[in-house]
Amino acid sequence: MSRVWNFSAGPAALPESVLRRAAEEMLDWQGKGLSVMEMSHRSPEYTDIFEKTRSDFRKLLNVPETHDVLFMQGGAVGMNAIVPMNLMNGFEQAAFVNTGAWSKKTAKEFSKYGLSRVVLDNANSVADSAVSCYVPECAPLLDRVNGQQMAYLHYCDNETISGVEFNGQVEAIASQLDCPVVADMSSNILSKTLEVSKYGVIYGGAQKNVGPAGVTIVIVDKALLNRALPICPSAFTFGTVAENGSMYNTPPTYSIYIAGLVFEWLIEQGGVQWAQSQAQEKASLLYGTIDSSTLYNCPVRTEDRSRMNVPFTLADESLNARFLSRAAEQGLVQLKGHKSVGGMRASIYNAMPLEGVKALVEFMCEFEKSET
Repeated sequence: MSRVWNFSAGPAALPESVLRRAAEEMLDWQGKGLSVMEMSHRSPEYTDIFEKTRSDFRKLLNVPETHDVLFMQGGAVGMNAIVPMNLMNGFEQAAFVNTGAWSKKTAKEFSKYGLSRVVLDNANSVADSAVSCYVPECAPLLDRVNGQQMAYLHYCDNETISGVEFNGQVEAIASQLDCPVVADMSSNILSKTLEVSKYGVIYGGAQKNVGPAGVTIVIVDKALLNRALPICPSAFTFGTVAENGSMYNTPPTYSIYIAGLVFEWLIEQGGVQWAQSQAQEKASLLYGTIDSSTLYNCPVRTEDRSRMNVPFTLADESLNARFLSRAAEQGLVQLKGHKSVGGMRASIYNAMPLEGVKALVEFMCEFEKSET
């Protein structure tokens, strides 16, 4: 069987070389006669795997010594509860930026632990009626957050459903805010360079741009490790997890191992700088095809378009099923848009090569010619 081009939003495609290596090591990891998933998380063999994985991740994002890197469970949805339980001690409210489904879900979950203040919202339409998704101007955050005794400011750096991505707007003003910035980067981490020191917490579920589902990576400023509420479970308390080197309880060992292979692969390709360049090239090609078409439309404002998740609609929605069916025949799968918005969505994370995007673009052009 030949492999397809998998445009799933997550769990998403992994680099083929990573899958092949994992397959080779499945029954016998480096001559030890057992699989990584069978190893004790406290064994010398797994300790080496874990330490290299964490070290490679720190190297890729140039994580400063002021910040710890934790490998946890629960995914980004779990972090919607874990973050407030870790940062709300001594505070009653936190600030939220609303740019789509995931940021809304985060603010809603937070309301169990404090007062959620939506200080920036893109609910209001912009002048261009064809555009329904965008990043609002972030400068007002300084007036709406500072002096309000906020525990932190939270935003979702890339909305996988609506296809909206920030382009450094919050990072640019982070040092002027009087509270830490918390960013959900589940779907675009390792796709662009970051100034990690500007953030209090960066978190992300692995299953989009890092590896298989099961592990959540958390980068946390060490100054915030002792702000947990008493109700926070020990296994989810940042300070406890940090003290125990992410080994307070059994971590998702195999998911961490695969993530480590992905980190090695990314370093071999040229690191985050390479990923950033590739992401821009792939996104430009796909958006260019959409914008030059009379059949396809992208509802996201040009400057706010995600480089990871590209939503688009067909002018004639009755063609949707035929588009998906014929795409699948060409080995292009998982293109159906999220049920809440419809249309199509192509997720083009780091593991999606340029060749895959070219194959999609070629199909889209052929489909348009045959149907219009």
